[in-house]
This record gives sequence, C-alpha cells and structure tokens, in this order.
Amino acid sequence: MDDQPGLSDQYRMASPWPPFVAFGIPLAELGILFDVFVVAVAGLLLFCGSLTGMIREAGYVETVWRPLAVFAVLLFVVGGVFTFSDVNLVTRGYAIITAGGILAFAGISGELFVPKREPI
Repeated sequence: MDDQPGLSDQYRMASPWPPFVAFGIPLAELGILFDVFVVAVAGLLLFCGSLTGMIREAGYVETVWRPLAVFAVLLFVVGGVFTFSDVNLVTRGYAIITAGGILAFAGISGELFVPKREPI
C-alpha cells in the first residue's frame, strides 16, 4: 500500500520560485521607497528573474530569454515615467531603468549566444 496514492516520484512537489518572488517584491519596494539604488536594482532583478523562472517552469515558454526582454521593456517604461515626471523621483527611475538594462542585456545575450536545445 502506498502512503501517497496517485503521486509519482518523477514530479517535483513544490516550486523553488515563490520564496524568491516574495523576497524580491519587498526588497525592490524598499529600495525604491528609500532611494537605495543597489537594493532597488537587486530587488527588481530578483523579482523579474523569479517570475521568469516560474513562467518557464509552468511551460508557458520554451526559454527564459524572451520573457526577460519583456520584463526589461516594462521596467524601461516604468523607469521612464519615474524619471521624466515632475516629482523628484529621478534617481529611483534610474534604478528601475538600470534593472531593465541588465535584464535586456541578459535576454538579448541569451537569445543570441545560448544554443538551442533539441526536443527530446
């Protein structure tokens, strides 16, 4: 008799991404709120990278490179709004744009230089 009927050893029971998403959101918010450049960039990278991992793990995309580029575009837009608004949020906008630039670099580099895997 099996302790857990219907479950197989080949499937993972839990995803590693939710704790990283849960840690990335407040880290990014604290960095943006208190204008700490490095913390804001690190939090945004952790949050967007973890979401990309979740999307890949769920099977919605084949690679992580294009979702990273999409998140980069979203961060460019939000950072541009912060940077060019009348309120004094320029350094916060620069932090968001920097995180978007890093994600764009990773997405473009991965798409161009990482070899494609053949389906099994």
